Amino acid sequence: MKATASHLYGSSFCHTPALARLARSGTTFAQAYTPQPLCVPARVSLWTGRWPHAHGARLNETPMPPGERHAFRIWHEAGFDLALIGKNHCFEQPEDQTLFDVWCELGHEGLPTGAAPRGMDWLRPEAAIAAAHAKRRTMPRQAAAVSYAVSDADPRDASSGLVAAQAEAYLEERAGTERPFALWVSFPDPHTPYEVPRRYADLVPPSSVVLPPLEPRGDLPERTQVLRQLLGIDDASEHDRRGLVATYHAMVRFVDDGVGRILDALSRTGLAKRTVVVFCSDHGDFAGEHGMTRKGGAFYDCLVRVPLILSWPGRLPAGAVDDSPVNLVDVVPTLLTLQGLEPPAGMQGRPLPTVTEAPPREATFAEYGAGGPACRLSHLDALPEPRGLEAAKATLRWREAEGRRKMVRTRRHKLVTDPTGDCDELYDLETDPFEQRNLIGEPGREALLAELRAQLLRWAVTTEDARPVPLPAAGFERQERSRATT
Repeated sequence: MKATASHLYGSSFCHTPALARLARSGTTFAQAYTPQPLCVPARVSLWTGRWPHAHGARLNETPMPPGERHAFRIWHEAGFDLALIGKNHCFEQPEDQTLFDVWCELGHEGLPTGAAPRGMDWLRPEAAIAAAHAKRRTMPRQAAAVSYAVSDADPRDASSGLVAAQAEAYLEERAGTERPFALWVSFPDPHTPYEVPRRYADLVPPSSVVLPPLEPRGDLPERTQVLRQLLGIDDASEHDRRGLVATYHAMVRFVDDGVGRILDALSRTGLAKRTVVVFCSDHGDFAGEHGMTRKGGAFYDCLVRVPLILSWPGRLPAGAVDDSPVNLVDVVPTLLTLQGLEPPAGMQGRPLPTVTEAPPREATFAEYGAGGPACRLSHLDALPEPRGLEAAKATLRWREAEGRRKMVRTRRHKLVTDPTGDCDELYDLETDPFEQRNLIGEPGREALLAELRAQLLRWAVTTEDARPVPLPAAGFERQERSRATT
């Protein structure tokens, strides 16, 4: 979910009343960013409080590394009951999954094969859940990179409805116990496949959609030109561009409905006063911006800027807005601080401002790639079908691993650089919020570029590896001092 899919972050046509309710009771972070706009690296970074280049999970095929001191391990050791309801795409090691007392996993196309629920049964028949997700396995194609659908699925069996109901039931069971718990409610949507039950599609009619600008200006890196060839929606009719963007935002409305049900359950059970609620997403979506759909290895705000709201009635500021550039790696250090637990020395995130005593931030960062070779336009030309979703699928893992690109985002500016790339990017988000004009190469930007590059360098050096290094045996320092004196 990109931040601006909600009216809280500027959408003029997608109202999210439950998130607004959460924001009124808590603190909204207006400039929150993902450490990497890709599912698995973002999720691993969220739960470890570490950057992808530090924990090493840089691809969708590299889940939580063994031995990481992630939040659920810390909470387990502190006596918390743990639960996952919804999408996992993070934990694959048995020693991690067995930490959870409740495990109800749901993917983008329904129940994963062979992943039976543990600690809690599904509230709906599995056959009904499968039927509600059937359309997602046979999606129509309106253009080369455009695929969306509205179904007549029962919302109770569909993705966001099922996850919300399951979370409600879990909270009802917690009402009679004082034991601490950590519940990860992981809505798979909004995400491909872009499909939503008709009840929610009707809330965001295509006629209400405000289409973003299609065409960027200025020099574009070849990596972005590749994305535009793979994910571009220029060949779709306006009817289908509107239909695609409307369906994506209808999925957001469905999630928002689920958030409201969970907030109601917290109030109904009396858990609200002792429960910290965090709402965030792992990354965004083009959703029509820059003339594209889905996601890729770019750092436009539609992909890297995410919603982030923290609420703890009576304990955290209510109705506050913090505009510091913050990051998902800061979420777990914040929660541990609020809970009175010591964040491990290896965590690189820092407690968030406003909700803790931490000072405001001046910049945050993101990255993409694992040092692999670039996927170029000439490579696409060699494919049987060089445009659209088939080509995107054929080059997916290649593009996930290519390059070593990095982003620094201040309150106003953004710099994207890749030592293996062909063109850097510089944007002024105050005058150019849709990032259509790349300012690299324009005269008068030298001092700004030098400062942004210095910030990137300091970040890269100080976060290269935050794991504590074992020190020599006790007495080593005394020996060295004695030696020096001698």
